[in-house]
Amino acid sequence: MPIEVNGASYETDENGYLVNLEDWSEDVALKLAEGEEVEMGEGEWELVNFLRNYYEEFQIAPAVKVLTKAIAKERGMDKKEASEYLYGMFPKGPALQACKIAGLPKPTGCV
Repeated sequence: MPIEVNGASYETDENGYLVNLEDWSEDVALKLAEGEEVEMGEGEWELVNFLRNYYEEFQIAPAVKVLTKAIAKERGMDKKEASEYLYGMFPKGPALQACKIAGLPKPTGCV
């Protein structure tokens, strides 16, 4: 099911993830975030950029446990605080929603 952004059409799969990772842009991310009912603030963009960098390095989107551990370390939080922080921004699942907005494939192990 395609999404329309600035007069261009971008193909998504049945779950709303971009089919072609090269189609991602900040404008596309904003459209995907709108569909997820996520307002993109500084923290959300920080996480999206973290995910894109992680994917570029490892060629895989991190599962929520890996994501939580990395954010806890980066922000000097314990895992519970990091989890609450992530779910505060992405209440339907930080790995699922943030990866979708970041233009990445659905993380392995997520249902």
